[in-house]
Amino acid sequence: MADILAAPQQAKSDTSLRTLVAISIAHWVSHFHLFVLPMLFPFLKEQLGVGYIELGFALTVFGVVSGLTQAPTGYLADHIGARKVLLMGLTLGGCALIMLGLQLSYFWLIVSAALLGLANSVYHPADYAILSAHMDEARMGRAFSIHTFAGFLGGAVAPAIIAALVATVGGLGALIVAGAVGPLAALLLIAMGLPDASAADRKIDGVHAPKQNIITPAIIVLTIFFMLLGLSNAGISNFGVVALMSGYGASFSAANMALTAYLAASAIGVLAGGYLADRTRRHGQVAAGCFAINAMIVLIIATVTLPSLLLTAMMAIAGFLGGVIAPSRDMMVRDAAPPGAAGRAFGIVSTGFNFSGILGPLLFGWIMDQSMPHWVFGASVVFMILTVLLALATGRKPQARPA
Repeated sequence: MADILAAPQQAKSDTSLRTLVAISIAHWVSHFHLFVLPMLFPFLKEQLGVGYIELGFALTVFGVVSGLTQAPTGYLADHIGARKVLLMGLTLGGCALIMLGLQLSYFWLIVSAALLGLANSVYHPADYAILSAHMDEARMGRAFSIHTFAGFLGGAVAPAIIAALVATVGGLGALIVAGAVGPLAALLLIAMGLPDASAADRKIDGVHAPKQNIITPAIIVLTIFFMLLGLSNAGISNFGVVALMSGYGASFSAANMALTAYLAASAIGVLAGGYLADRTRRHGQVAAGCFAINAMIVLIIATVTLPSLLLTAMMAIAGFLGGVIAPSRDMMVRDAAPPGAAGRAFGIVSTGFNFSGILGPLLFGWIMDQSMPHWVFGASVVFMILTVLLALATGRKPQARPA
């Protein structure tokens, strides 16, 4: 009798694990594709005869298209099903790179960047809608953390993979092979039986959930919260090395070691944050506490010239704490989303990251042009403090979700 009762539970657990693996594969591909064009900039510059400004414009097109389409894609995921939208995104992103490899020109580079931006808008709404619908509530934080870690991993291994492809099959071949990863991943997800999110996420006890307005004050605040998160990280990630070298006298190797420690510890922090998110309902307070400590650490880095080893250690702690809040951040969005609207909620709030991706390079680039490298870290502290205040405001009243 015990075996009979345990069988459905085991089947559900196996299905949840398979779903998590499938969604993590998709997120790995999304971050891998993010780095393909930047890693091929030297090849593209030589082949197309353009400068880095023209190449940078392609990334701007990517960011703008992705930002403008995140929210509509979230609505589409909730309407026709997140599974279809995710499979279309994987295929579209791959085909965009394959097309550029077959027809290399600056025009097709811009078209490819636009299509990659559209494909990138798929992942957060569709991934989180499926995870929210099919993962065990008690392990939701860990599921979000593994999903985020898979994305970090995809970005981390992209430079080495692209370099190996260029050395073996050339730049055009690298575009085609990297692009083929998308459709192949889509076929793998189909073979794995990736479930949809629409039916499971819209019904509670067999009854369709009533339609609710998704543009709530909580969602608006969380969108700003995501933007501030992105801005607080953008300066350190993109300009941390040059700021440490020009403002603190750090050597190139020491500055790179500190940034590497920051990024690696962020990935480890994401996994640790998943366990923490599953053990509390107060996700806003978790995010606020971690970022408050982070702000103090980064403030010390901004105002004091530290020895190399101590600088690396403090950057690692800051990166770890920044990673810890990622699952709690995602749980805050899930708690704020009405039933059946996870795709739309994550699509809307993820535009905050896109805004930070557009504003961050301009702001921190201006700071460096004004010869104020200390303010790369100082401005990050300001954004962290604002993030703490918003996290406290958003997470003040944890919402109970239906089982």
